[in-house]
Amino acid sequence: MLKIGTELNIADNTGAKKGKLIGIPFKGNKSNARLGEIITISVKDALPHNEIKKGDIVYAVVIRTKKEFRRNDGSYIRFDDNACVILQSKTIKEPKGTRTFGPICKEIKDLKFNKIASLAEELY
Repeated sequence: MLKIGTELNIADNTGAKKGKLIGIPFKGNKSNARLGEIITISVKDALPHNEIKKGDIVYAVVIRTKKEFRRNDGSYIRFDDNACVILQSKTIKEPKGTRTFGPICKEIKDLKFNKIASLAEELY
C-alpha cells in the first residue's frame, strides 16, 4: 500500500529516476494505492536531455511495493522497494519507455498490462 507522498523508484528507461505519489485517479477519495493501480506522480529526479523532466506530472502504474501483497492461493509477495512504470496516458495501458528494470509480479499481466509484463526482466 502506498500513501500520498510516498517516494517511488521509476523502473523504466524514460530518463526519470525518482517520483512522488501525488494522486490516485479513478478511486474517488481513496488514499491507498496497491500493485497494478494507475497513479499520478511528480518527477523528483531525472536525467538531463530526456523527454521527461524534473517537475513533470505523469501517470504511472505500480509494479513493486514493500508492503506484502496477498495472492489468491494464500501466498504473499513483497519487494525491496516501491517502483512504478510511466504510462503514455491514464487511459492507455502502454508504457512510455521501451525497457523495464527489475522484477514485477504476475498480477500486472492479469490486470491487462501485457506490454509492461513482456518488457520485464523477471515475473514473480
